[in-house]
Amino acid sequence: MSRFIFLFVLLATNAFAQEWPARQVHFIVPFSAGGFADSSTRAISERLSARLGQPVIIENRVGASGNIGAEYVAKANPDGYTLLVGFDGAMVINPHVYAKMPVDTLRDFAPVTKLGDAPVIAAAHPSVPAKDMRELIALSKAKPGTLSYGTSGTGGTPHLVGEMVNQRVGTDFLHIPYKGGSQAVGDAVGGQIPLVFTAIASAGQFIRAGKLKALGITSTVRSPALPDVPTFIESGLNGFVVNSWIGIFAPVKTPRPIVQKLQREIAEVLKDPAVKERMAVLGNDPVGNTPDEFAAQVKADHALWEAVVKKAKIRIE
Repeated sequence: MSRFIFLFVLLATNAFAQEWPARQVHFIVPFSAGGFADSSTRAISERLSARLGQPVIIENRVGASGNIGAEYVAKANPDGYTLLVGFDGAMVINPHVYAKMPVDTLRDFAPVTKLGDAPVIAAAHPSVPAKDMRELIALSKAKPGTLSYGTSGTGGTPHLVGEMVNQRVGTDFLHIPYKGGSQAVGDAVGGQIPLVFTAIASAGQFIRAGKLKALGITSTVRSPALPDVPTFIESGLNGFVVNSWIGIFAPVKTPRPIVQKLQREIAEVLKDPAVKERMAVLGNDPVGNTPDEFAAQVKADHALWEAVVKKAKIRIE
């Protein structure tokens, strides 16, 4: 009898997945319109809608560094029609910096696929006497406590990159949190702060114009968007690779066939040359990996940032 029930449920689930989607699909972006997560999602939405045969609706539910949008999706019906655009900061860093979390990001979601990776870039006001991370580290050690770096906010990936550098090589770069990456970049351009750790999309235009000096990037290899910028590894920080990623998550009980179908369709969209071009402008390297591959990275990054946050004693009440 139990075997019969299992087969019935399996067949029903597969039939449901084959019919999905029968109506519009909602992508919940837990950050403001025009930001990195929002722009990356809009880069795929039109072509994904065409492949699914249904409208793809993007909703911005902002607040609490992504926690509000995440909670909304976690509590949604797990039918494949309400999905989360998850940022690494919200999914694997927030759990360690917030005293109270409305969701368990490992337990309450089914990872679907990673849309893309975006490295962090370290940039300086032209007056800073360093041309790469090696010289910046030496400068910091020669003048302890004199160099500060701005980021998009406390607990974000750029903030933790700075903390990782401090922990790895014994520097004491001082963190200055802003309410957004563009504000931090603006103050670095204006000379109010000497350094900024941010995304290529935020700083690239100022680097190309000579208003900021790029010192290093946290990717494995140099970015095609800024090929003259050395990696952190080239500056002697062996193995220092950090990518701020963005990916799609479904409520945890979403049928596996739906998760797999969505992943396949997104992966195909990410191969489109026009989509790749739009992603490149954002400094986002398209991925489209499998649910299992993405889930493995989410768990690994969750553990990585837990150690960094604990050592740096970062806490948001």
